[in-house]
Amino acid sequence: MKIVAGNSNRPLAEAVAAFCNLPLVNASIRRFSDQEVFVEIHENVRGEDMFLVQSTSFPANDNLMELLVTLDALKRASARRITGVVPYFGYARQDRKPGPRTPISAKLVANLITTAGADRMLTMDLHAGQIQGFFDIPVDNLFASPVMIADIKQNYPEDGLVVVSPDVGGVVRARAVAKRIDADLAIVDKRRERAGVSEVMHIIGDVKDRRCILVDDIVDSAGTLCNAAVALKEAGATSVVAYVTHGVLSGGAVARVTASALEQMVITDTIQATEAVRVARNIRVLSISQLMAEAMRRISEESSVSSLFD
Repeated sequence: MKIVAGNSNRPLAEAVAAFCNLPLVNASIRRFSDQEVFVEIHENVRGEDMFLVQSTSFPANDNLMELLVTLDALKRASARRITGVVPYFGYARQDRKPGPRTPISAKLVANLITTAGADRMLTMDLHAGQIQGFFDIPVDNLFASPVMIADIKQNYPEDGLVVVSPDVGGVVRARAVAKRIDADLAIVDKRRERAGVSEVMHIIGDVKDRRCILVDDIVDSAGTLCNAAVALKEAGATSVVAYVTHGVLSGGAVARVTASALEQMVITDTIQATEAVRVARNIRVLSISQLMAEAMRRISEESSVSSLFD
């Protein structure tokens, strides 16, 4: 196997390569003066099992284009198999038609990746499981929960913990974490009036005098989590901590989290942390590089990936 890194999250690609005990393929991904993407692979990859590590995070369209052009370069270089390793799959929230005359952009991006030359996909915590069905190639959807659960067990005593889903849609994810750490489950019932704006209604479950752990897949504006933290505190929770896989954290999200009732927010490095994230007093980053590297090794060796989560 050989690993190629895009520009979206170079530190993660380097960490994955280190765990695989492999050097990154010598390649250059650069821009022409009009910002066209140009890719050149500087070593022979003919007949190789290639893994391209590239999140489609901000700037989403630039990073997506880098992914597509690099896939095409590897395909034309006669790689035997190309796996697109996309830790954060952008456009995942556009997985259905929320109203008339709107696109299903996640399906469009799946078509683009497949047409560009990917033979299979490896991603983490897809926003909606059905996105796997948008691809006509095999998709391995990893879960960050083993890394999060290990961190929770290391940092928080088991007594008095309650895992909280910030909305009804995340109940399955929260229940899986609660089961692994033998904790109770609670749900924040909220109503979203429009995109990016959420209003917490009430708490389902007992959180009084308990340490609450909010579990979610994506934090973007952070409004939902910050509102949930306030509601949990008002319901009697002693403290609120959030564990989120993808730290999109756009706009003023970091400042919002820093000023919020959240004792701490823990995110993973599927998206490269900005300087604001790195210096924030209550945001911490966990690495999923070892989990990603092990999944890539198993794909290359044609062994079971699902057994990682048994």
